[in-house]
Amino acid sequence: MTRATPGTLNQVQLGSTPAQPWRNSGGVTRELLAWPQAQDWLLRVSVAEINQAGPFSAFAAIDRWFAVIDGAGVVLGLPAGDVAIGPDDAPLRFDGEAAPGCRLVEGPTQDLNLMARRDAGAAGMRRATVASALDGDYRWRAIYAADTLRVDCDGVAHPLPAGTLLWSDSPDNSLWTLLDPGRAWWLTLST
Repeated sequence: MTRATPGTLNQVQLGSTPAQPWRNSGGVTRELLAWPQAQDWLLRVSVAEINQAGPFSAFAAIDRWFAVIDGAGVVLGLPAGDVAIGPDDAPLRFDGEAAPGCRLVEGPTQDLNLMARRDAGAAGMRRATVASALDGDYRWRAIYAADTLRVDCDGVAHPLPAGTLLWSDSPDNSLWTLLDPGRAWWLTLST
């Protein structure tokens, strides 16, 4: 994966990333971004296809966010108890060490995942709705578009095909605004 020049907008398309099978054979993951570099990442964004029940992998010292893109959802067995999450729910944050068991609600799902090292800063994920905005006061920021839509970046509309991650690692004063309705999520990393 090529490291982009700071100050630019970068796009990664889901269809251009190879599917990597899980160790437990329960699904596949497509890594959209490992930032700032693949071998020593601080933040990782991926889309997973979960085809059967099974445990998630453990990731020590990692905060994880999880959102259902397609399908009926899953039930995650977290230390505090089972949590059901479906396509209309807010992203779920949990400790990477938890390695929850996962049960499918009804058939396979497709899920958006954000993982960040705790010592890298405060990361976050939230649903992006039409006219919602994200300012430039972040170390790293992105929008994942599950549907075809447009995002305005400081006065310039950028069309995003379905399955696109638009990201930047240049803190600036520009405002990003979602122009169209559709399934999308804001992802951030603060210093």
